[in-house]
Amino acid sequence: MSDLAAKDVDVITFGCRLNAYESEIIRKQAAADGLSDAIVFNTCAVTGEAVRQARQAIRKARRERPGAKLIVTGCAAQIDPAAFAAMDEVDLVLGNAEKSAAGSYLPAPELGRVRVNDIMSVRETAGHLIDGLKDRARAYVEVQNGCDHRCTFCIIPYGRGNSRSAAAGEVVAQVKRLANQGYREVVLTGVDVTSWGSDLPGAPTLGQLVARILKLVPELPRLRLSSIDAAEIDTDLLRCLAEELRLMPYLHLSLQAGDDMILKRMKRRHLRADALKLVAEVRSVRPDTAFGADLIAGFPTESDAMFENTLSLVKEAGLSFLHVFPFSARPGTPAARMPPVARAVVKERAARLRAAGEAAMICHLERQVGRTVLGLVERAGVARAEDFTEIIFDGPAPIGEVVALTISGHDSKRAIARMAGGDLHENEGTRARSGFAEPAATQAPLLTVAPRR
Repeated sequence: MSDLAAKDVDVITFGCRLNAYESEIIRKQAAADGLSDAIVFNTCAVTGEAVRQARQAIRKARRERPGAKLIVTGCAAQIDPAAFAAMDEVDLVLGNAEKSAAGSYLPAPELGRVRVNDIMSVRETAGHLIDGLKDRARAYVEVQNGCDHRCTFCIIPYGRGNSRSAAAGEVVAQVKRLANQGYREVVLTGVDVTSWGSDLPGAPTLGQLVARILKLVPELPRLRLSSIDAAEIDTDLLRCLAEELRLMPYLHLSLQAGDDMILKRMKRRHLRADALKLVAEVRSVRPDTAFGADLIAGFPTESDAMFENTLSLVKEAGLSFLHVFPFSARPGTPAARMPPVARAVVKERAARLRAAGEAAMICHLERQVGRTVLGLVERAGVARAEDFTEIIFDGPAPIGEVVALTISGHDSKRAIARMAGGDLHENEGTRARSGFAEPAATQAPLLTVAPRR
């Protein structure tokens, strides 16, 4: 969440990368509509805590800027617009479809304070073009929105609607535009990214989209994927991981649990063995790939033995980056009606998962010592390696640049490095490509891209 600033229009972002991308669209559309002296809250609904934080921020904003117009949008506003309309501090509530539509921020008192339509009726994802993201070293591109699946714990489909894909040509144009602005890294994002293309003519795959981007935008040094579903990784995407060094070797998996019964009660589309198979397949073709995962602690009916299966998955799958969520019942979901686990037990299991994640991170960092890697500078003295390792370093390097860094140690959370001399175009280590042909072209230069304007 960004800090409030006393300027014409602030956009306060909660939640996911997709929201971060859409906040730039909001910023652009608000400017086009002539909105001034306003704060737009782009909310998240994934947990009750996210909703609470949004309401708290709205109240704080009213105290700090009493004359500003406060507009609430995003998933929480889409799902429960009445709750935000009931807040005296709020001037306008916009739905997820309305927040990026032309004219949404124009004065229209005849439309009332709540402008939220049926998100399930939305059938297209607009190809919004933006020049970059404010205060970010990397850029995000929305390739997909919505979700056709109905996991029993998740409220997000009711905030985002059904799955819909952006056309491949629009995605490529957006990535090229950002690369020409000087961005070294672009992240493909969405609600259910691996479902991209299923609703398009010919049902192309995410892997085919990735291959097309890398072929048609050779000036882009780094392409990254946001969170993906462990149930879906197509052959084309596996081939890209094997052959395309510009596709970053990091996958964040939406696993949620490591016990088959809990996965079935969550209505997930994979089992424990599927997750382990996916990790093994990726590592067989790209051994340097690192993995992260979302895991829920204390899902309803979870026994001690079931939890142990999730805990042991961290080590068995070789996960390095964990996002741990204590189960949060969302009204209206099937999981909210299931027999709950005691809150003290939920809290204790979440703590154990986080401890396992911290231990896994230390092991991951220790493996990095002595390596020279490429890091995208996110802020002064902080960079992100290709495998998503956070690195702190000494030395001058502009934000958004890709620099060579030699790792000398770690502080248990981040690698510690010094700037390496000379250009580096490929990480050390093997690049196994079992079952795939060697690529014909070499990697695009990484350290000679025109500076971002």
